[in-house]
Amino acid sequence: MKPSSLAATQKKRYEQLTQIVAGDDVLGIMINADPDAMASALALKRLFWRKNRKTVICRVNAIKRSDNLAMVKLLRLHVPYVNRADISKVTKWAIVDGQPQHHPRFAKVQFDIIIDHHPVTPDLEAPYIDIRDNYGATSSMLTEYLRAAGIKPSARLATALFYGIKTDTDNFARASTANDIKAFKYLYPFVNLNIIKKIESSEINKGNLEDFRSAFEHLEFIGNTVYIHMGRIDDPDALVIIADFFLKMAETNWCFVSGIYGQKLIIIIRNAGFRLHAGNLAAQLFGDLGGAGGHKSAARVEVPLTAITEKAKAEEVSVNDYIRNKLKNRQ
Repeated sequence: MKPSSLAATQKKRYEQLTQIVAGDDVLGIMINADPDAMASALALKRLFWRKNRKTVICRVNAIKRSDNLAMVKLLRLHVPYVNRADISKVTKWAIVDGQPQHHPRFAKVQFDIIIDHHPVTPDLEAPYIDIRDNYGATSSMLTEYLRAAGIKPSARLATALFYGIKTDTDNFARASTANDIKAFKYLYPFVNLNIIKKIESSEINKGNLEDFRSAFEHLEFIGNTVYIHMGRIDDPDALVIIADFFLKMAETNWCFVSGIYGQKLIIIIRNAGFRLHAGNLAAQLFGDLGGAGGHKSAARVEVPLTAITEKAKAEEVSVNDYIRNKLKNRQ
């Protein structure tokens, strides 16, 4: 699409969007809070500033990652749980960076606005839907809306959107488009880069120090692979934080972090390499046990504990040894 036609299309989208919410409406924006979702919600709120009575942003999930908590603190974001937010007077609902089928709480809401970059889910209905699954981030889409509206983003909003694009495209290591890059470049002059640096370096907090202590104790090297079995865990998000952290080691191309949560074994896989594919390897090693797959650089295995326990017993080894042997013997 030529730049002129893209601008015209986005202008039309913006005009159609603003027709959904009236001046006396209270708009509720419900999200599964991560950097892209929070930034997109902030941008949507800005688009309706002075066009409606009030806009309330709320979330359905806990914010646990240290860098995400740093984003909330440094950018002074107010994103309460939905059951703690004042939503009694909401007359219109919007969802950004998500769709009704992505969370049980979303499914209870009749959304008027859906803006997202994930693949379209079946039976999607709303007065206004804008889904572009070729985009790397919803923040890129909302940046285009701001430009179509002639709104120059504040440093706070630009920094949020900039970070939302960085995280969801993994600094453009994941699938993205020229439009993501264009949005990124547009936002750059308005961004507080010192805040971006602080957010990105905020990987450890008091709450996850014990997880890191345990990870260092159980750290193993298998060639250029880091393997850490955390045993029983209270929060599966800890595995993601640990895997992302240890992939940064200079000697490491692969990182596998496993843990037992409830009655499931979860393995988080990360890699850094040109010819490596985490999703394919996850399916190859553990696909026979159930859910295993992912992207080129990131994958997840989530299988019933009984399934892998039976496999381990058949080989007369522990679950930890079973996983370790799989990694040692992989092709």
